Amino acid sequence: MSDIVGGPDPSAITSVTAESSKTTGFDANRISEVKTWLTSQFDAVGKDVPDFEYTPRSIAELHKIATLSQAKTQASAIVANDYRQKAAEYRSQAARIREILESVGLAQESLPSNVVSSAHVLAKVANLLDVRDTELSSFLVAVADLSLRKTAVEEKRAKVQQESKVLLEYTRKAIARLTYLKRTLSQLEDDIAPCEAQMENWKTNLAIMESKERQYLQEYGYYKAVLNRVGYTPEISHGVLVEMAEHKKDLEKKTKPILDTLRSYQDLPPDKALAALAIGDKKRQYAAAEKYLEDVLQSALASSEWSRILFFEHPFCLHFSSYCLACQTFGK
Repeated sequence: MSDIVGGPDPSAITSVTAESSKTTGFDANRISEVKTWLTSQFDAVGKDVPDFEYTPRSIAELHKIATLSQAKTQASAIVANDYRQKAAEYRSQAARIREILESVGLAQESLPSNVVSSAHVLAKVANLLDVRDTELSSFLVAVADLSLRKTAVEEKRAKVQQESKVLLEYTRKAIARLTYLKRTLSQLEDDIAPCEAQMENWKTNLAIMESKERQYLQEYGYYKAVLNRVGYTPEISHGVLVEMAEHKKDLEKKTKPILDTLRSYQDLPPDKALAALAIGDKKRQYAAAEKYLEDVLQSALASSEWSRILFFEHPFCLHFSSYCLACQTFGK
C-alpha cells in the first residue's frame, strides 16, 4: 500500500518515454494518439483543439507530453484509489469505535460538554504531538522529544544568528570595499585622458627610440667592422689606451731635448768630409764678414750716406753673427 501511495514508478515512466522517443517521423498511430489526447484534454475544460501544423518535431514533442501525462494520470488515479480505500477503512473503523463507545455508555451525546471539549483538546494535542494513544507516558515522551527538538532548534538558531552576524560583518566589509573600489574606479576614469596622452607620447618616443636603435646598431656594426679591420682586440681597453698616452707623453718629454739638438744638425751633410768642408766654408764666410764689417765701420766715419744705409736699411749687418734679410748674406 505504501508503494502505491509513493507515486508512479519512475522506471515505468522512463521506459515509456524511451519507447516514445525511438521514432521521430510522421507515424499515423502516433498522430492519432496525439489527436485523441488533445481532444480529451481540451474537452475536459470545454474548449476546442486549436489548429496547428503537424510537423515531425511537433508530433514528437506532443507524443512525449501525452505519454508522460497519461503515465502521471494513471499514477494519480492509483494514489486516489488508495486514498479512497483508506478513507473507507477509517470510516468503518470510526463506526465500529462509535458502536463500542455507545455500548459502554460513552457516546458523545451522553457525555458532558466539558468532557467533549477536553476530549477534543486531548485529541488535538495528541495529533500535534504525533502520538498514537492518550496515555501519560506517551505524552511525556512526546513532550521530552519536543523539548529536545526545541533545544536543537535553539542551538541551530544561535548558530544561524552567529553566522548571520558573521555574514553581516562580511557584508559591511564588502560594502566598504565596494565603495572604495567605486571611488578608485572614478579616479581611474578621471586619469584615463592624461594617461592616454602620456601613452601617445611614449609611443612617439618609442618610435624615435626604435629608429635610433636601428641607427646605432648600424653604426655599431660599421665601427665593429672598422675595429676588426684595424686589428682591435678586447684587450685594448680604455685604461690601456690611457696608460699608453701617458707613456707617450713621458717619451715625448724625454725625447724633446734630443729632437731639438738633432734639428740644429739638419742643415749638415750626412757625410763627415762634407760636413768638414761645410764648416770650413762657414768659417771663411765668417772671416770675410768680419773683414767686411771692419771696412764698413772705417768708411762709416767718412760717409754719412753709408751710415744711413747701414743703420736703417741693413740694421742686422751690425751683428757679426746675424744674417741680413735685406742683403741675403752675412753682411756686405
